[in-house]
Amino acid sequence: MNYLDNIAFAILLVIGIGFFVKNVKKLTRNIKLGKDIDRTDNSKARWKNMAMVAIGQSKMVKRPIAAFLHIIVYVGFIIVNIEVIEIIIDGLFGTHRVLSFLGGFYNFLIGSFEVIAFLVLISVIIFWFRRMVVRIPRFWNKEMKGFPKNDALYILYFEMVLMSLFLIMNATDVHFHENSGNIISQFIAPIFDGISIENLHIIERTAWWVHIIGILIFLNYLYYSKHLHILLAFPNTFYANLDAKGKLNNLESVTNEVKLMLDPDADPYAAAPETENDVPEKFGASDVTDLNWVQLMNAYTCTECGRCTSACPANQTGKELSPRAIMMKTRDRLEEVGVNISKNGEFVDDGKQLLNDYISPEELWACTSCNACVEECPVNIDPLSIIIDMRRYLVMEESSAPQELNMMMTNIENNGAPWQYNQMDRLNWKDE
Repeated sequence: MNYLDNIAFAILLVIGIGFFVKNVKKLTRNIKLGKDIDRTDNSKARWKNMAMVAIGQSKMVKRPIAAFLHIIVYVGFIIVNIEVIEIIIDGLFGTHRVLSFLGGFYNFLIGSFEVIAFLVLISVIIFWFRRMVVRIPRFWNKEMKGFPKNDALYILYFEMVLMSLFLIMNATDVHFHENSGNIISQFIAPIFDGISIENLHIIERTAWWVHIIGILIFLNYLYYSKHLHILLAFPNTFYANLDAKGKLNNLESVTNEVKLMLDPDADPYAAAPETENDVPEKFGASDVTDLNWVQLMNAYTCTECGRCTSACPANQTGKELSPRAIMMKTRDRLEEVGVNISKNGEFVDDGKQLLNDYISPEELWACTSCNACVEECPVNIDPLSIIIDMRRYLVMEESSAPQELNMMMTNIENNGAPWQYNQMDRLNWKDE
């Protein structure tokens, strides 16, 4: 590799990492558009949660076949790309397999990487087969059309190509063949029999360049893909809600209002806006900026695997609700708000919001609040919290709820019970 190659590689590396850093900043900004929430309590339990769920993938094992294949791809893709360290050193300094001075240990590493790369390749092909031939139903819900469907396939193709390039690179590296680390590539090498040393070198260098370019493209594609969970699964599980499932938080704004009403000495104007331009705090959520930052991170972390939707009783009975679609629509709206801010320097009202323009009341009221979606999610995403916050907005801001629910709340207000009879008659059933 000559100096021009070194310079070209350095420029490519700077551009690739530069775009990635830019996307990370944009991602961070968008997540911070959410309301503040404290999720720093019980750090020991949080670290354990991250270790078990994100690293150990403990929730994946409920579906053992998918779990086994995913662990191979997950672990394999990370381990194989350790070789990127050597590629970067070689690319910047013009060396060739700079770590080969490690001798037998290097051969062991490369041999292990080849076995893992081959297993990743096989696993990815099986994933493609499950998705496109077997057509597992959860991959074919109506929200999985267009880009969401293609996105999953793009990633599979990326991984197929990158793993294949790694093996071809080794199979055509004549210098590497002098060692004993080509456990898998030795079976690929005969394909290139009869090709001159010079042409083998060209193939090896081409595979080398395309491999590193592919990795940099993949790195920057993550921001636009469901595979952003590769990075976000770790903070998402760390900051996940540790409370018992089914426990709902009390809105601070409602609590303050109630305290104000119950305190005879309270200033009735204490909760009023200080100036005409101040906006009173909203009850619930109608747009992404009304959600907290953990909920927004949840939206970006969603793997679109569909486990939540396949477990949802409302979805199973044909109702409009799909917990996966709730997360996807939240992310789409958040991205739209982010683009608006990037374009204008600040958010300019676009006449749209998450409620109605993305998520319909019909979807929200179909939810049974059973927490099946939360229980099923392999990275601890909480679609129910978004549904509950948007329901709160419908009830407390718009007085919009199904007739049955309005009747129940009226009965509770008047009778202290959900039923339409006097409080004095509540125990009459025991005399029957």
